[in-house]
Amino acid sequence: MMKIKIIKTDAEHETALERIDEIFNAKLGTPDGDELELLVHLVEQYENDRYPIDFPDPIDAIKFRMEQQGLKQGDLLPYIGSKSKVSEVLSRKRPLSLSMIRKLNEGLHIPAEVLLQEPGKALSPLYDGVDWKK
Repeated sequence: MMKIKIIKTDAEHETALERIDEIFNAKLGTPDGDELELLVHLVEQYENDRYPIDFPDPIDAIKFRMEQQGLKQGDLLPYIGSKSKVSEVLSRKRPLSLSMIRKLNEGLHIPAEVLLQEPGKALSPLYDGVDWKK
């Protein structure tokens, strides 16, 4: 059993990953199983802190949802408006309005936090540390 502690360096991260490989098949409720569970949690925390994943670009998120649901541009009319508006939004010639964002959020379940981003800009530091998965 390795000494369990908060992972702070790449070397500690690598050591934890090696130990996880060693005890990967441990049964839950056993000492090795408990160690595995704790190490996985510590590795996830380290990776989330060290390599945060940014939100996708709003237009990319819309296109991804269209692909997921097999939607065509015409299917966005209820959320964006006219055919020309849909085309302009998807080609990044027109920004999303607050009304469009609300409708896309409610109708296609694209998170408002994603749609509200200005393409190419980072979120405000005010949101640092927020767990957006919750």
